Amino acid sequence: MADRRTRSMKSSNLSRTAVNRASMIALQLQGESSKLLELYRQKESFPADVTDGRLVSVPPPSSQLDTRDKLWRLHSALLQTQSLLERAITKEEEELGGGIKGEYENQRKTVKGRLSFLLLTTGNLLKAVDGAASLTPSLEGLELDGPTTLFQLKLWLLQVFSEVHHWSRAAVTTLQELLTNAADKQSSTTRVRSTRSARR
Repeated sequence: MADRRTRSMKSSNLSRTAVNRASMIALQLQGESSKLLELYRQKESFPADVTDGRLVSVPPPSSQLDTRDKLWRLHSALLQTQSLLERAITKEEEELGGGIKGEYENQRKTVKGRLSFLLLTTGNLLKAVDGAASLTPSLEGLELDGPTTLFQLKLWLLQVFSEVHHWSRAAVTTLQELLTNAADKQSSTTRVRSTRSARR
């Protein structure tokens, strides 16, 4: 497992407003990372059907996971994704040269900033449900140095950008699922209270 989790027995309510805000940030990142992928494919003449593998390692999704575990899994993946993206940007500038900044470079900067914001937001959500929980990211197994040949490097960059897009979509799915569950729970609680009041 790529990260180590420290749990506290303390728990607190998860704000639906905070989850909704995080979901909106994830939606923005999803659109922005999709645009970045499109610009990079055009820049390097990669066809849309180029196969890309997963670089981030987290436990598989499961319906058995509770809110805390779902948030931990997502936050863990985003931590790894951020490390990969930061290294990819550095590697690209070192090996391929900075050059004149254009739409692609600006989009890459936007995605980096949005991912950092989403990571901060999901971290706050995790603390809200797990008290003093903390994540100690481990980069073991991540290909942070990247390949050595030019083509392999470009393909690796494509994989990294694809990971950002993949986990932005996963974040949207996870956070919207948490919102739905919270709404269902609130509705159920309201019905129980109404039933009790009617019996009095």
